[in-house]
Amino acid sequence: MKKENVIALPNPHLRQKSVRVHVVTDETRALIEDLTSAALDWEASRPHEISAAIAAVQVDHLERVVIVRSDFDHKDNTDFTALINPEIIKYEGEIVDDYEGCLSVKEVYGKVPRYSKIRVKALDTNGDEVRIKAEGFLARVLQHEIDHTNGIVFIDHIKDNTKAFYRLDENGELEPVDYDTKIKDNPILWY
Repeated sequence: MKKENVIALPNPHLRQKSVRVHVVTDETRALIEDLTSAALDWEASRPHEISAAIAAVQVDHLERVVIVRSDFDHKDNTDFTALINPEIIKYEGEIVDDYEGCLSVKEVYGKVPRYSKIRVKALDTNGDEVRIKAEGFLARVLQHEIDHTNGIVFIDHIKDNTKAFYRLDENGELEPVDYDTKIKDNPILWY
């Protein structure tokens, strides 16, 4: 799969809940390979960003499957961990505002409140249950992707805060976007 297979707002499928995977099959594992190739192809076109994770809905496949990068610090490590039917079973820690972007929300970034620690259960590619204690950036990424499986996009968490939108400049630095001239009338954000 290529980056062109990644759907973006205002595609209505991004607002639909994904269905549970009842049996992990070869088709499920092929979907995971497709997600990985789409994420890496997108990343190859973005010099200042990594593809931290992607959900199946983002390639227009409404199953509860996500992949999360195994190493966020090294772009040359292209390993991802697949989580099938991931769900947050406990929120912990404090709520922290931090920056997020999304392959399906083009050219817009936002400061999003998320819990600093969570516990997640899911299935692995063999259909075995796994449990994860996550904190920091990993906790943020997992909340973002699990939101996708529930038809929620990160901008839904910040709509009321008009000072929380950003874009990348040519050097890969986030800069605030003028809400009144560039955000307020953007139909993608309010879809």
